[in-house]
Amino acid sequence: MNPALLDDPELQTIAGRLDSPDAEVRRIAVMDLGDLADEAHTPLLVAALRDEAPTVRAAAALALETMENQPAVEGLAQALDDPDAQVREAAAHSLAELKDPASAAWLLPHAGAGPARVRAAVLRALRELRVPASAEPALAVLQEASSADDAIGAVALRREAIGVLGYLKHAAALPALAALAVSDPVDEIRRAAVGALAFAAGDTDARGALETALRDASWQVREEAATALGKLQQPAAAAALLVALDDAYWQVRLRAARSLGRLRSTESVAPLLSALGHSISNLRKEAALALGEIGDAAALPGLEHAAHDPDPEVRKSVRLAIAQIGARPAASHGA
Repeated sequence: MNPALLDDPELQTIAGRLDSPDAEVRRIAVMDLGDLADEAHTPLLVAALRDEAPTVRAAAALALETMENQPAVEGLAQALDDPDAQVREAAAHSLAELKDPASAAWLLPHAGAGPARVRAAVLRALRELRVPASAEPALAVLQEASSADDAIGAVALRREAIGVLGYLKHAAALPALAALAVSDPVDEIRRAAVGALAFAAGDTDARGALETALRDASWQVREEAATALGKLQQPAAAAALLVALDDAYWQVRLRAARSLGRLRSTESVAPLLSALGHSISNLRKEAALALGEIGDAAALPGLEHAAHDPDPEVRKSVRLAIAQIGARPAASHGA
């Protein structure tokens, strides 16, 4: 052990516990080292990655997530080959947090095989790095049969694969993502696929899948679809979003209002003005902001009335909307 690392009594105590014959004592000592978040302690944590107890090695891998230095990355990369799946998962998790491009070369070989939870952690790390080569194993995941042995891990694996493809804006994945968005039996997967489709600007099939998702049985999926449709920037999506303004859940209506503002849909002015009277202040705020984005002077009387809203955040949004409309050339109002 490096004496230079033992300059203070607290660290001396922790380091002493790292030599305890009790694995639980060593694990807690590793966690305490991680809480100190001092990169000077990296050698102690890397050494703990070689502990005989998997629980200690896993704790060390997690503790290294804040150590932004090459020895930490190299130690975690080696831990990806640990015989214990929990250690490998922890190492991949920490590499995702560190976001070091050099780790991609170590991560990629572990994306295609192994326990679902480990592969999910690896894909999450690759997603953060936006590595183009990760598209191939991510697509392969979507073609695999789900594991009955680890249903939770299988869902996490598919969710992370979808995330990789969405982050990469991988056009070849669009048909698979569109199909998952409307037909997968798992709510979480449909929602992830809907979110990933947001990159497909100009793709009418993606818009069709998202419009279908606006009628999904899960309100969280509908909420995600309302958001994604605004990001597509396709004016034709306004009709479906107008319907979503009457959704049973205000969260969906809020996202629909936001997207209609992004699309600058003048057809939505009247229903958005109506939303200014909703009991949920967040929805009133979003409706006001959307009306400002649209910029139609026909909204001014309703906005001026809402300037006396009891919620200060709503009043602020109303003032901003009025200013936005006033700043636009008169010829553009209602365009």
